[in-house]
Amino acid sequence: MELTSQPEHEQVVSLWIYEEGPFPNSPELPALVYHRAFEAVSDLAEVIERTFAKNGWTNGWRDGVYPFHHFHSTAHEVLGCYRGQASLQLGGPGGPRISITRGDVLVIPAGVSHCSEATSSDFAVVGCYANGEQYDMCAGDPEEHDDAVARIAKVELPPADPVHGYSGPLLQYWKAH
Repeated sequence: MELTSQPEHEQVVSLWIYEEGPFPNSPELPALVYHRAFEAVSDLAEVIERTFAKNGWTNGWRDGVYPFHHFHSTAHEVLGCYRGQASLQLGGPGGPRISITRGDVLVIPAGVSHCSEATSSDFAVVGCYANGEQYDMCAGDPEEHDDAVARIAKVELPPADPVHGYSGPLLQYWKAH
C-alpha cells in the first residue's frame, strides 16, 4: 500500500485553547487535529517520521503521552499516532478532550498544556518539534508562569505544515500571527 499523506477524507479541527490558571496555553494559535492524515501502512511510525522531517519538524521520539498536564514553552510540537488510540486533554484540567487514533496528527502550539487521559494498551505516537527546536518541560508551576509566557512569545512560527509542507492547513490557521 502506498502512503497518501493527504487522504481525501482527512478532517482538520482547530481548537482555541485560552489561558487556564497556571497554563498559558495559546490564545493566538489554535491546536490542530488532523483526523486520518495518514493511511495505514506496515511501518506507519517510519512514514510519519520521514514526513515530519521532510517538512522541518524534527528532534523526534517515539512513545506515549505523559499522563499529567505539561507544556513546552520553547517549541511547537506535533504528535503523529502510529498505533492504538487515546483520549487527550488540552489546556489543563478544564480544557477540551480529544480522541486520536492511528493515522491522526495533533499540532500543539508552544504553551498549550496536554496530557493523556486514557489510552489503549498499544497507543504510541511520533513526537517532533518545529525547526528541530529543543523543548523544555513545564508542569504549570505558578511561580514559573511569567517566564514561560516570555519564552513562548519568542518561539518562531514554523515555515511548513508537518504533514503537508508549504501549503498545509497549519499555514492557513496560523498565518495571521
